[in-house]
Amino acid sequence: MIEANELTKRYGATTAVKDLSFTVRPGRVTGFLGPNGAGKSTTLRMVLGLHAPSGGSVTVGGRPFRDRPRGLRHVGALLDAGEVHGGRGGRAHLAALARSNRIPRARVDEVLEEVGLAGAARRRIGGYSLGMRQRLGIAATLLGDPPVLLYDEPLNGLDPEGVQWVRGLFRRLAAEGRTVFVSSHLMSEMEHTADDLVVIGRGELIAAEPLADFAARGTAVTVAVRTPGADALAALLTAEGAAVERTGAELLSVTGLAAPRIGEIAHGAAVPVHELTTRNASLEDAFMELTAARTEYPAGGAR
Repeated sequence: MIEANELTKRYGATTAVKDLSFTVRPGRVTGFLGPNGAGKSTTLRMVLGLHAPSGGSVTVGGRPFRDRPRGLRHVGALLDAGEVHGGRGGRAHLAALARSNRIPRARVDEVLEEVGLAGAARRRIGGYSLGMRQRLGIAATLLGDPPVLLYDEPLNGLDPEGVQWVRGLFRRLAAEGRTVFVSSHLMSEMEHTADDLVVIGRGELIAAEPLADFAARGTAVTVAVRTPGADALAALLTAEGAAVERTGAELLSVTGLAAPRIGEIAHGAAVPVHELTTRNASLEDAFMELTAARTEYPAGGAR
């Protein structure tokens, strides 16, 4: 379990993380979300004792992580897949980690096999693709068979097969009773993978709750309309106060009017409609809506 209590980090006059409190529970995959500059990486580094908090505290299994002499036996963490010695082979890299944490050498080949790198174990890491480096980093997190796993953007560089494999790995690790904490900007992957979410913006907590509860907080409901009379119906719906977006030759995306009312308007104007589908807010919709006011670097200069 990871527990943060009023965690704060200041760099001079800048407060990167402010009074952040949350709990990451075992047996569940918890997604860690926030806009760029929200303080996610700073928070993860404080969890691992790489940055000292300016205030508050964070513990892993009831103790600060820096107090544990054999770190890989307690937490497996991947913050940056590029932070490896490019001149070493994959097996040599993992063997050094195993030796420093008193982990049996046989475990090295086990995790290489598990992540699909057994055939590339002797190759220099400098020749690995980004996806292979991610797999090597994941192998390092599994090396000590730890109860807590922490990942920062683990899907970067992975192909679709690799993404599916990682998704299954996280679900399996959680099913084994481990604590899995994953920072990612890929909302679609969090929808498929996470049980819970911790969401921050400008270093402050926005939400810490089950994923379904967070997604339900989004208010955006759209209606997809397929009609050969798209131009005519768009004008009628706009006159009724709806926001209409043309998404295809015969497709409209409508907000501000419910599907029954759209059907009535189309029927009254003799505009044929081939589809009316209501789409509730997705995780991405809820995320964009609830973090809009706390985005550090918004596009277009909006604040």
